[in-house]
Amino acid sequence: MPALPELLELERLIHIGKNHLEVNIACEVQVKHKRFPVYQLALGNPDPDLPAIGFFGGIHGLERIGTQVLLSYLRGLLSQLAWDKSLQQLLQHVRLVFMPLVNPGGMWKSTRANPNGVDLMRNAPIEAHGKVPFLLGGHRISPHLPWYRGTSGDDMEIENQALCSVVKKELLHRKFSMAIDCHSGFGLVDRVWFPHAHSQHPIPHLADILRLEELFQETHPHHRYLFEPQSLQYKTHGDIWDYLYLQHQALASTPSSTTVANTFLPLTLEMGSWLWVKKNPRQLFSRHGMFNPTAEHRLHRVLRRHASWLDFLVRASCGYQNWLSTGPQRCRLQERAVARWYRG
Repeated sequence: MPALPELLELERLIHIGKNHLEVNIACEVQVKHKRFPVYQLALGNPDPDLPAIGFFGGIHGLERIGTQVLLSYLRGLLSQLAWDKSLQQLLQHVRLVFMPLVNPGGMWKSTRANPNGVDLMRNAPIEAHGKVPFLLGGHRISPHLPWYRGTSGDDMEIENQALCSVVKKELLHRKFSMAIDCHSGFGLVDRVWFPHAHSQHPIPHLADILRLEELFQETHPHHRYLFEPQSLQYKTHGDIWDYLYLQHQALASTPSSTTVANTFLPLTLEMGSWLWVKKNPRQLFSRHGMFNPTAEHRLHRVLRRHASWLDFLVRASCGYQNWLSTGPQRCRLQERAVARWYRG
């Protein structure tokens, strides 16, 4: 059987960063007679009172570029740690968690779904409000069709269970945490999506999303990201980040809870692969080409472009107390965000 290059690169990075990384196998995935580990890595200060950010990729096996972006960023961090005193100091104040390859079985099989035919982004126990696009919004018809949710009443797939376990352990109990999940495939521009995907109802942390966007615009005024709720494009059943966000909200509202984070911001980077296809229409004839840049120079450009966004998120997480709004300012931000994304 051919090797999985992304998994080999991840294991090389684990060896390179053995003096800095905490490494766990969150679960193992069986594909015929082959087993793939789903790695969870951590870097920085484990103190639960400090902020944290999680980096996730490879949830859809066809979208290899998400995993490649995270591996490239992680390699840069590990190289910098050898000499960059400012990075060493930064990591004393923030926790970084990586799951760069959540669906190795699907990536090895070159399928969007996992080896059981389940789309991991349609698999959480959460139902959309109102109508969703046929098939695309998630369905239970057959695992042979794309966007299959799994059988009603079954547990989530093992990959999703592992992802949820990591998020709950590493992120949800903190005063501030973020997650960024790297995908590709929608549109001509790179988008930053945030909950909800199952509903057009604004989330309570909309003000924080808007403030984060403004901060990024001030820091990188020439960026090419479009911030929007996913439901602005289409709604889906079973979105795993909606599920985790609602889990966080439920925990935060528990009267006896004193350790739950005040803020958890799950974001999705949706890299616009239609632009790659537009520049090279021949990619339409390849499942891989529809979701990933195939020209080497274009791949290198994508890897470079998103490094600054990921670095910004680390620094924004570390310094959240300096930009997170409170009181009347937060109320005004929330009103502006609702007017922008839900009343247009």
